[in-house]
Amino acid sequence: MTQALQDIKVIDMATLFAGPMAATMLGDFGADVIKIEHPKNGDPVRTHGSSKNGVGLWWKMLSRNKKSVTLYLGSPEGQEIFKKLVKDADVVIENFRPGTLEKWGLGYDELVKINPKLVLARVTGFGQIGPYATRPGFGTLAEAMSGFASITGTADGPPTLPPFGLADGISALTTAYAIMTALHARNITGKGQVIDLAIIEPILTVLGPQVIAYDQLGEIQERRGNRSSNNAPRNTYITADGKWVAISTSAQAIAERVMHLVGRPELIDEPWFASGAERAKHADELDEAVGGWIAQRNRDEVMAEFEAAQAAVAPIYDITDIFKDEQFSALGTIKTVQDEELGPIKFQNVLFRLSDTPGAINTAGPSLGKHTKEVLNKYGISDDQIAELKTKGVV
Repeated sequence: MTQALQDIKVIDMATLFAGPMAATMLGDFGADVIKIEHPKNGDPVRTHGSSKNGVGLWWKMLSRNKKSVTLYLGSPEGQEIFKKLVKDADVVIENFRPGTLEKWGLGYDELVKINPKLVLARVTGFGQIGPYATRPGFGTLAEAMSGFASITGTADGPPTLPPFGLADGISALTTAYAIMTALHARNITGKGQVIDLAIIEPILTVLGPQVIAYDQLGEIQERRGNRSSNNAPRNTYITADGKWVAISTSAQAIAERVMHLVGRPELIDEPWFASGAERAKHADELDEAVGGWIAQRNRDEVMAEFEAAQAAVAPIYDITDIFKDEQFSALGTIKTVQDEELGPIKFQNVLFRLSDTPGAINTAGPSLGKHTKEVLNKYGISDDQIAELKTKGVV
């Protein structure tokens, strides 16, 4: 099977989430991803979250389609081996504090001498420049500083952080996009380049027009819970059987259909109803109309009547619902993979479907250093040399 990125070699020397997830996305579409890990403990994500039989489940998902090679980059021997790997690499992804690669003699100025076509993606909390550049940076800090936490939560509650790696995930998507952009530019210029991605920036971008609204109008978005300042009704509503649904009326036609459905068509004639922003100012009245109607029906009935009215509604799922949902099933969103340590396991499938060069998940995250011998042999390092390097703690 031909895959879109099968001619791309990626060295993933990042840890935890944003950088490694970007490498995962490339590996899903055929890139040859070599995961460089510290010989003692490997990537800390191996011990993050839930585990089974001592095997980290997050690791299994995040490091699928990768080869694990252990290498201590703080040693001269490790640095020389890394330079060998770089010779035919297309991409290196790293997330060390700025200056760390340079301290090891592995800065881009050195690597580009070995491989002028190399793309180096540097993923850090605050970027390579500026007064915060050397601070430790994690997704949580980006979620706080970007303004996300400030606008999330109920109006009378505290700023709220997401219960998952949101900023890291957004940064991973952005890093993968940046890498593909740089590789395309290489086709034009013949040269590689450095990508400087600060985790605080992509999440700020996806928060919408806050920057221009503040610049032009002095507006500061406030917390509104599940409501929106752009339209109403937009909220979560509980059904008669104790389940929840979510409604959006971003389109005017949808808002009108919802009012007809819940038996309040007279609200459509109100002067304020014609504008989403004006409807948002009357959210209490609209929520009372919609919420009251929904509260008298069970979720299946609500879903059926909204669908018949061509109004936008969705059930609020937990993971058990996702496993049973027919749409996720039709898309193949949950993939079963045979793992050498845990047997059959399930996790999210590739991000999108390509008609001619589809992505695929062939393996789950490997055991620490599983591919060290295989990869180093390919670069002329013998079994005896590997054994000696092992005694020194280099691999």
